[in-house]
Amino acid sequence: MRDTNALVLFSGGQDSTTCLAWALERFAHVETIGFDYGQRHQVELQARHNVLHALRARFPHWAARLGPDHMVDLAVLGHLSDTALTRDTEIAMTAAGLPNTFVPGRNLLFFQLAAAVGYRRGLHTLVGGMCETDFSGYPDCRDDTIKALQVAVSLGMGQRFTFETPLMWLDKAQTWALAHTLGAQALVDILLEQSHTCYHGTREVRHPWGYGCGQCPACVLRQRGFEAWQASAVP
Repeated sequence: MRDTNALVLFSGGQDSTTCLAWALERFAHVETIGFDYGQRHQVELQARHNVLHALRARFPHWAARLGPDHMVDLAVLGHLSDTALTRDTEIAMTAAGLPNTFVPGRNLLFFQLAAAVGYRRGLHTLVGGMCETDFSGYPDCRDDTIKALQVAVSLGMGQRFTFETPLMWLDKAQTWALAHTLGAQALVDILLEQSHTCYHGTREVRHPWGYGCGQCPACVLRQRGFEAWQASAVP
C-alpha cells in the first residue's frame, strides 16, 4: 500500500466502483468525487451513496481509508450538451462516427474539476475508470487524451498531478475478474446489487449481470463481459 492519498472519479457505476476498490487497496487515504450534470440516468447519483455504504459495511479495512465524498453541480454541461445521456432521445450513431451518448468535454471537465478539489484537499493522484479496450470510441477515454490532460493540468495548477486509469487496457471480462481479485464475491455482489451502469437508468429488471435495460450499449458491454468472465472461470 502506498503512503499517499488519492481522489477517485466515482459515478456509482461498475467501472468506477472497481477503480475505487483498486485505489482503496493501494492508497492510505481515498476520497471520492461525483458530478451531477443533468444525466438522464440520475439513478446513478443514488447508486453512489448505496455503493459507498455497502463498501464501508462489507470491507472494514477499506472503510478506515475511505474519506469524504464530494459532489459537484455541473448542470451547465447538461445544458450545453445535446446527447442521449442528457436528453430523452434514442441512442444512435452520429455523422461524426460516434454514438450520441458521447458528451463532449465531459471527462476533460471531470478531471479538471477533480484536480481543483484535489489541489485544495492535498490529493494529487486522480483515479478514473476510462478504458480504451471495451469502449464506444469516446475520444476523451483514450490513453493519449488522459496523458495529455495530466500534463496540462499539472502545468496549469503548478503542482504535479498523476492520473491513474487502471482499466485502460482491460476488457469488460477482465474488469469483472479484477473486481473479484480485489474483493472476492463480496465486491462482485456490490457491483451486481448496488452499482448502476445502464444509460436508461432502468432498475426494474435484475439480470445475472446486474440491473439495467439490457439493450443500451452499456448494458450490452456489461453482459458480454460478465458472461465471458463466468465462462473463463469455469474449471
